[in-house]
Amino acid sequence: MKVPKRLRPLVEDGIIDEVLRPLMSGKEADVFVVRCGGKTRCAKIYKDAVKRSFKKAAQYTEGRRVRNSRRARAMEKGSRFGRKQQEETWQNAEVDALYRLERAGVRVPTPYGCFDGVLLMELITDEHGDVAPRLDDVSMSEEQALEDHALVMRYVVRMLCAGLIHGDLSEFNVLVDEDGPVIIDLPQAVDAAANNNAQAMLTRDVNKMTDYYSQFAPALKHTRYAQEIWELYEDGDLHPDIELTGNAEEDTHDADVDAVMLEIKAALEEEQARQARIAEADED
Repeated sequence: MKVPKRLRPLVEDGIIDEVLRPLMSGKEADVFVVRCGGKTRCAKIYKDAVKRSFKKAAQYTEGRRVRNSRRARAMEKGSRFGRKQQEETWQNAEVDALYRLERAGVRVPTPYGCFDGVLLMELITDEHGDVAPRLDDVSMSEEQALEDHALVMRYVVRMLCAGLIHGDLSEFNVLVDEDGPVIIDLPQAVDAAANNNAQAMLTRDVNKMTDYYSQFAPALKHTRYAQEIWELYEDGDLHPDIELTGNAEEDTHDADVDAVMLEIKAALEEEQARQARIAEADED
């Protein structure tokens, strides 16, 4: 097939030997199956911010640290250079997360590096060597659903112990090979300690996965894994191999509406200030 423009430099440099076929096109990237020597891998080409449709990216990037002070100032001002640095930070976040989670014992595709906005990584396949299906395309027995759900909860715990929350976890971001679930798509991975939305995102991730598996194992509908995991995390009792029960005491306290409204007002003012800085930088 014709080599996509963004992959040509990798072919010319001998990093990729052949582009075999397109695999998928998503909201943030296009993915191709490629050959590197004797290995079949996949190349993920990130879309530019203006073409990317990932919603509310600012919520996910909150708390991400940039070591270079010049880059950090440029990103804060929203200048052209700063927006370029934001793109690189967004792309590198997935590479960093993959390496960190692989070391933490979470099943993710093995990364092989990021080259000018192209992530080269392991191609997850089934027992026949074909591309592994997404969880959404898999049916299973109740016993298998309980087993795989427990495994995904273990991965969520290990991610949190490694300081990360997926942030967009669902049946569409999990592949299934002969050894079970594999977590994919991590450019929006959240810093659990530095992001104010961390608990809400963890809760959403866990509840989405539990709701999906409960189609096959109805008993999961009555579990409270998200609350259990977060309480253990806040108390400092969470560790990678902890045995979860799915039980947690229900919080009966009334929500502090005034505090929530103040947070919303502060967030709006901060966003208005950021947009003003961007407009000012574009005029320069």
